[in-house]
Amino acid sequence: MRRGLFVVAFLLALTLRGYADSKNDHATVGNDITVPEGETAGDIACVACTVRIHGDVKGDVAVAYGSVIVDEGRSISGDVAAFGGDLELGPGAMVGGEVAVVGGDVKADSGAMVHGSSTVLPGRLWLLLPFLPLLFLIGVIWLIVYLVRRNRYQFPAYPRGRGY
Repeated sequence: MRRGLFVVAFLLALTLRGYADSKNDHATVGNDITVPEGETAGDIACVACTVRIHGDVKGDVAVAYGSVIVDEGRSISGDVAAFGGDLELGPGAMVGGEVAVVGGDVKADSGAMVHGSSTVLPGRLWLLLPFLPLLFLIGVIWLIVYLVRRNRYQFPAYPRGRGY
């Protein structure tokens, strides 16, 4: 049994290396990502951070609860997805793929282009969407606890003969 688990773990470790194709890919949680001027990045993914692009991106950009800021004349070859943040495109900035922004806005200066389709769902109410199943589960648990406590509670008995 141990040998089988070791073989599975070893094969998994070998296959994970294939997913990281580029040394220029960036992924982080809570730390801002900056692509310096004159450099080219691959795919970028982050949670609770801001992506500042002073260079170029040859892949996709995905951000949850953060913003994407593209400098003047810079480009993103792939798609851009932002959940809970804004996409700011400087003058002459370009997105080669599609743009999807949920719970934020697209702020594009003059000359900024998006070659693919753009889907923008403004408003911060969309940020509650991932928590709806959790809120439903909390409601069901509250209802069960309420019903159990209600049936266990014994109401006080009033003394007889007082005319209440």
